[in-house]
Amino acid sequence: MNGSEIYHRLIGLIEDRVLKPGDRLREADLAEEFGVSRTPIREGLKRLEAQGLAIHEPNRGMVIPTLDHGQINEVYFMREVLEGTAAGLAAKHASKPEIEILQDLVDADRKRITDEDSLVKSNRDFHRRLCLASHNRYLVDQIDHLRLSLILMAGTTLDTPERRETAVEEHAAIVSAIAAGDSIAADAAARRHISHAHKTRLQQI
Repeated sequence: MNGSEIYHRLIGLIEDRVLKPGDRLREADLAEEFGVSRTPIREGLKRLEAQGLAIHEPNRGMVIPTLDHGQINEVYFMREVLEGTAAGLAAKHASKPEIEILQDLVDADRKRITDEDSLVKSNRDFHRRLCLASHNRYLVDQIDHLRLSLILMAGTTLDTPERRETAVEEHAAIVSAIAAGDSIAADAAARRHISHAHKTRLQQI
């Protein structure tokens, strides 16, 4: 297992909340867990640090950082701009199969409102596919980079049945606008969705 593979494994552990903000990242412990030497662990941690997903703290070493109030605002501001743009572009460029897949996700999500873990994973898939439907590789790259910051936030904005239901219907509105080829409505629907998620996130602090 090389440094790149270790990096992606660590990303997965942070996404799945096995590793949480504030947790220490000890080379020796990780090397033992992954069954490798410290060299690929060190390489993986350096890449995490370069992405802002690990920092050095005095007397603690490498840890997973916690985003403060200002950083959360900054991340959601950029999400609103970028994902709104992605939805608007998707209304112009998404293929019929891409739109059908997004609609299928919405239909399935309406049946899993009570299953938080399943919906959280499906929510990630929806946003990933929405961005890919923009057919703009540079925009997708920017959103992917921004999403790395999202995994540093504790918990999920889908922690109540009410919010889960609302979020799914917001997804439905985005897909409806994309299917209609209405880029302005798709942009507005996506921005509204991210804005509501932003408010929910701040209420959790």
